[in-house]
Amino acid sequence: MRPLRTTLASHRPRRLAGLAGLEQTVWLFDLDNTLHDCSKAIFKAIDGAMAGAVATTLDIDMDAANALRQTYWKRYGATVIGMVRHHGVDANAFLELSHGFEVAPLVHSENGLGRKLQLLRGRKILLTNAPLKYAREVLKTLGILHHFEGLWAIDHMTLQGQMRPKPSAALMKQVLARLRVPASQVVLVEDTLRNLKSARQAGMRTVHIFHPGTPFTSLNNGRCHYVDVRVNSVGKLLSGRHGLGHRGRRTPGKPGRG
Repeated sequence: MRPLRTTLASHRPRRLAGLAGLEQTVWLFDLDNTLHDCSKAIFKAIDGAMAGAVATTLDIDMDAANALRQTYWKRYGATVIGMVRHHGVDANAFLELSHGFEVAPLVHSENGLGRKLQLLRGRKILLTNAPLKYAREVLKTLGILHHFEGLWAIDHMTLQGQMRPKPSAALMKQVLARLRVPASQVVLVEDTLRNLKSARQAGMRTVHIFHPGTPFTSLNNGRCHYVDVRVNSVGKLLSGRHGLGHRGRRTPGKPGRG
């Protein structure tokens, strides 16, 4: 796996393990339908672009491409993995082709997201199965890129020559090894339950961002043993009632952005 420090935001050049000795929460945030609402526009754009990329790459019609896209996504957690494993395509080229749409007009989020992230005490790192270029564009559009000390995208989720995105147990172990903090200090904030399950198996704590527009997001009878907290927005994490982190003060002289 590529060293995580290569994905750090350019204006925040700290090493990821630099605060390893401090007992503070490390928040691992998912991107789509966690930090922003994809169900309004982006998921439709992604699905269309992904099916188009499959059709173009394999020279098949759109119906067949869409069916293959869904099959690989359900089986592997990312269509690109199936394309690499079964068709030998170049992962980076496919990711570029499948996200070739304008992001900014399609992004929607809860009000005051930047301020809420600033008030959420602890380190914040993005952990997403989306490609890095797309992830950075979404965070920049939301005005929250500066809140994250590191961006860990699917481009960097390669172990022993194979792509291993969430919910890979090997990925979760690698994340903890790079963070160099006890698993109990790490919280994955995520809308997809199978990703939360693997995080819990690695010893992390978990927050389920419930969003009805996301497949694999429903809870049987409203509860899962591997979900510590269930909320419907990032702002709900500021209450402190869940015991996962605490509301902090704004840094003097550093106005919030986003």
